Amino acid sequence: FSCEWAAARFRFHPPRSPLAYALQAGEGGTRAILAAVQAHIITYLLFTRETECTHLERLCQLGHREQGQALATALAETLWAAGGGGRAVVCLVTAPVTTRPRAGCRASSFTDRIRLFEFSEKAAAQEFISDHINSFKGEGSHGVILFLYSLLFSRTLER
Repeated sequence: FSCEWAAARFRFHPPRSPLAYALQAGEGGTRAILAAVQAHIITYLLFTRETECTHLERLCQLGHREQGQALATALAETLWAAGGGGRAVVCLVTAPVTTRPRAGCRASSFTDRIRLFEFSEKAAAQEFISDHINSFKGEGSHGVILFLYSLLFSRTLER
């Protein structure tokens, strides 16, 4: 992955601003993934989330917590759909690897530390993602790459 991909994460505009519902997108290839997730975020905020606000207020009156919940819901919905409605796989980065690679193999500081978490219930996947939302939106988290890996494993390599 390029430096652009490695730096890509799910980052919202400032809370309680006119664009509080919108993800910030950099240049290049990650925009397509961010746009797909953005569509699910807007759908959740406008049609699923229970609130007393009008449609436009629903989008602009988001705080940090609501942004995280919207992102967790969007990621879980997308992974669940990729898994055919029967499973979702979430990839997270674990602690640094302390073992040395085998002869002839090169160590990757990122991909060697990915751990898979499989869920057979959408609600459990969403709760797990919500509990680990900073793994997707935190600075230096490789959030978009983790989501891409999660999509691939949810869909399965065979499919």
